[in-house]
Amino acid sequence: MTSPIIIACAITGSVPRKKDNPAVPTQPEEQIESTHAAYEAGASLVHIHVRNDDESSSSDQRRFGKVMEGVRKHCPGMIVQFSTGGRGRDPKARGDCLSLRPDMASLATGSCNFPSIIYENPIELIYDLAGRMLEYDVKPEIEAFDLSMLYKAHEMAEEGMLKRPLYIQYVMAIKNAMPARRQALEFMIGETKDLEPDARWVAAGIGRYQRVVNDWCAELGGHIRTGLEDNVRYDKDRLAAGNHELVQLAVEIAAKHGRRPATCAEAREILSLRPAA
Repeated sequence: MTSPIIIACAITGSVPRKKDNPAVPTQPEEQIESTHAAYEAGASLVHIHVRNDDESSSSDQRRFGKVMEGVRKHCPGMIVQFSTGGRGRDPKARGDCLSLRPDMASLATGSCNFPSIIYENPIELIYDLAGRMLEYDVKPEIEAFDLSMLYKAHEMAEEGMLKRPLYIQYVMAIKNAMPARRQALEFMIGETKDLEPDARWVAAGIGRYQRVVNDWCAELGGHIRTGLEDNVRYDKDRLAAGNHELVQLAVEIAAKHGRRPATCAEAREILSLRPAA
């Protein structure tokens, strides 16, 4: 197995889900411990949401900083990616965490329907977040919930608002947004190759689609996203014991297609990131 695959672990999500699975880490100490277990299992990138006690931006900042400090101490070289997602957050505060200079941060390049809300990303906010990422040398992970978001990312790269090579995540199986259909993924990949030939990509499958989307990614030459943010079950019969178990499953899926987990140094090279401090 010579082809490295980045395994990204989204450890928590935008809303605490302990009611769905007690293994979901919501406090900084739990998040650091869960990330370390995922790192040991083969993850080279961690996607981080934080939970606030008082809903203040300053509390948000402290928690992001605490988790990043713990990850960098206990998971040498691991890529730290912050969420700038908007569910339950003041739009003006969504980019505040970028001043902490994580390696990466998520950037949705459009709005879309979610099961019970509209995930709002107005153009002004998208450009504000992208501008801050340029300022703090934070690489965006483009979150594409539909095809238009890919085209917007290409337009922003042409304008110099996004540095190339792009890293694009296709998000599949959120109700009311893009379905988990292989044909849809293959079309998105084809459009990406046409518009941004040097881009790298990953896909996220939500809920029961996580395993099959992981399989498509490994087969089609992309990278893998897994974790309790997207799916709290190992399979239909039981809950996942933790993020590490979902990473272990991703490693097995990659091996089936002749691929191995990228080291943190390899993942940084693949994503054109600066070396770890």
